[in-house]
Amino acid sequence: MTTSVTSAHTGIAHDIAAVLEPLVGGDLPVRLTVWDGSAAGPEDAPPVVLYSPNALRRMLWHPGELGAAQAYVTGDLDVPGDLDDALTHVWETARSRGLHGIRPTPALLARAARLARSVGAFGAPPPPPASQARVRGRLHSKVRDRAAISHHYDLSNEFYALILDPHMAYSCAYWTSDDPGYTLGDAQRDKLDLVCRKLGLDRRPGRRLLDVGCGWGSLSLYAAAEYDASVVGVTLSQEQKNYVDARIAERGLGGRVEIRVQDYREIPDGPFDAVASLEMGEHVGRRNYPVYARALRDNVVPGGRVLVQQMSRTGRHPGGGPFIESFIAPDMFMRPVGETVGLIEDAGLEIRDVHALREHYVRTVAVWHRTFESRWDDAVAMVGEEAARVWRLYLVGGGMAFRDGRMGVDQILAVRPGGDDVPERTEWTAR
Repeated sequence: MTTSVTSAHTGIAHDIAAVLEPLVGGDLPVRLTVWDGSAAGPEDAPPVVLYSPNALRRMLWHPGELGAAQAYVTGDLDVPGDLDDALTHVWETARSRGLHGIRPTPALLARAARLARSVGAFGAPPPPPASQARVRGRLHSKVRDRAAISHHYDLSNEFYALILDPHMAYSCAYWTSDDPGYTLGDAQRDKLDLVCRKLGLDRRPGRRLLDVGCGWGSLSLYAAAEYDASVVGVTLSQEQKNYVDARIAERGLGGRVEIRVQDYREIPDGPFDAVASLEMGEHVGRRNYPVYARALRDNVVPGGRVLVQQMSRTGRHPGGGPFIESFIAPDMFMRPVGETVGLIEDAGLEIRDVHALREHYVRTVAVWHRTFESRWDDAVAMVGEEAARVWRLYLVGGGMAFRDGRMGVDQILAVRPGGDDVPERTEWTAR
């Protein structure tokens, strides 16, 4: 049972609670402490601290998720305890109270403005945090897409190596064991092997594979080394190309793997025997998805297989929500998996298998998050505390979204009609 702070408590925290409680349908879902030392909210609720009036100013200018995220990443707001526990508690409280976003009335806005003026939080909006994305130009033009990808993926190869497994696979793993000695690296290897077998690379050595959105080359390198494939990987990130090129040289895969900084709309040397695209389709945008799906179809031979691994999302934020769209992946667009399947079919591909992996992403993100927290000081030294706080919020929020079913991820296997390499088996197990 929670214990509410009574009206005998005074100070800025009490004034804030008085404004917010009508919005949240009761007591604050957190224990709020403010820069003047006052506190409000249930004593046993997750703690939240406001260190500066700028926290209020950001949340007044951007009510809801974006303002709170801006305040958190800049350090004007902090959650001293477990961030996952705190956000989960807030989500559960909102769900139990039937809250669906902040919809302040004019009277509440007037009260909030008076409060802001009295505590020094009234005025022009603070500038966006340095870590917030700034992309310009026509939506999903080639120039803007390059800028959006660069914002997220060019942070530094060393930073991603700090979080990811040795394969540098930045996508959902495929967990085939609960043995304590079975690692994320093992699960990513099993995912890469699963993809290669679904694509039929085990049926004949030397097949040409196109890896669209190749990232740091996990699939390109694995397919070449383990299945003797001849691979072209395309990315919009020069940092990623530099990384994979070095791995190609180290592993003696020159002539078998070529990495290009190239848009998926500009591939000149298809068709290939097989095409894969792992968690890249989310970035092409709603209007461009038919163009993307058609590019996959046009770049595979008749009878060739196409595998798309892609995140899905339901609800009113197809881009992932204000925080994700502003700090992580600007211009991203996700949809329910059934709609994606329809678009792939519309492009002229025959769907052969849809493999849901949502629970696998819960485990994948959990390991990324544990690794990140264990190397927090290294992360701050590499990218600064603000960017590190962005990533903490990103990993916690992403793990919650997959755990709670707001997001999913699926492998969609398709075939271009016209050949005889149709997969007859769709029960996939570890090799």
